[in-house]
Amino acid sequence: MPKKSAASISMPPQVLAHLRTFGENLLLARKRRRETRKVWAQRIGVTEPTLLRMEAGDPSVAIGTYATALWMTGLSQELAKLCAPESDVGALEAEIQVARLRAVRKPVSVSKRLSSEDGLSGSAASSEKEVK
Repeated sequence: MPKKSAASISMPPQVLAHLRTFGENLLLARKRRRETRKVWAQRIGVTEPTLLRMEAGDPSVAIGTYATALWMTGLSQELAKLCAPESDVGALEAEIQVARLRAVRKPVSVSKRLSSEDGLSGSAASSEKEVK
C-alpha cells in the first residue's frame, strides 16, 4: 500500500467529503453507461484498483486521472470553470474591502472640499453672469 502524503492526511474534512461525492458520481456515471470496471479503467488509462480508489474519492489519485474521467463523461469543460476569476468569491471580497478603504474620505478633506465648493459656487455664478 502506498505511503499517504502529508497533504492527504491534513486535508480538510469538507474536501474529503466532496471527493467522496465526486467518486460516487463517477461510479454512477460508469454504471449508467453500463461499462465494466475493466473497460472503464482501460479507457482512462489506469488499473482497476486505481479506478476503485477514484470511485471511493481517494485524494491520492492524480488530478489528471480525474480530469480524464471527466473528459470521458463529457464534463471536462467544467474543470476550467472551477477556479475561474469570476467565481473566486474570496478575491472579490478582498477587492471590495480595498475599494471601501480607498473610498473613505478623511474629515479634513471633506471640510476642505465643502469650503472650496462654496468658493466655486460664487465664481461659477459670476461666470454665468459674464456669459449672459
